[in-house]
Amino acid sequence: MSIEKVKAYFEQFGREKDVIEFETSSATVELAAEAAHVIPARITKTLAFQSGDSCILIATAGDAKIDNKKFKAEFSMKASMLSPDKTLDLTGHAIGGVCPFAVPETVKTYVDVSLKRFTTVFPAAGSSNSAIELTCDELFEYGKCEKWIDVCKGWEETEI
Repeated sequence: MSIEKVKAYFEQFGREKDVIEFETSSATVELAAEAAHVIPARITKTLAFQSGDSCILIATAGDAKIDNKKFKAEFSMKASMLSPDKTLDLTGHAIGGVCPFAVPETVKTYVDVSLKRFTTVFPAAGSSNSAIELTCDELFEYGKCEKWIDVCKGWEETEI
């Protein structure tokens, strides 16, 4: 089970007990915000895109949308999201629980600047009813992120 892999992954940081398992689904931004009692923008969406034989993961704010022009400028390719089956195959996590933790070495992860406006954020933890509260620096470190990127739009208008 993916959440067990994520909990085991967090043992190296002494944070396995910080993984939250909700009684209800947190598979969408709205459901996760409700379960965590935070505004939707603080929920971290981790989006999976095709990249050669593997994929890239981009952690974004819950109110952000991928800007195709920015994405192409950053990665020199068109943004092509993975199907649910391919996401599970390439990341080890099913849609609703996708996160940058405990993923194969071939998966490159990035964090979008849309998250930097928050002290803490809530990425999923491998299942459709889990999350972990992390600072942006912890998300970057624990997700083994390559770098901060600016590939989203729409989040600048959100009141926080």
